[in-house]
Amino acid sequence: MATTIKIHQGTKTELDRFREYKNESYDEVIKKMMFVVKNIDNELSKETIKAIEKARERIKKGKFLTETQAKKRLGI
Repeated sequence: MATTIKIHQGTKTELDRFREYKNESYDEVIKKMMFVVKNIDNELSKETIKAIEKARERIKKGKFLTETQAKKRLGI
């Protein structure tokens, strides 16, 4: 049995990006996404949380590189 659901065009476009092959159904795409969500570890480690907090403090103090500066430093 199947049902019809309404989604915005932007949502459909995003779902299309998750397709692995042209004829993959939206049902298959959504099932894959639900599998990933159910099986991901949502907790951040204490180390990761500390690193994020330190980065936020650096940004507040203005101690960061702009995209242009980073590209220059990396030779891009």
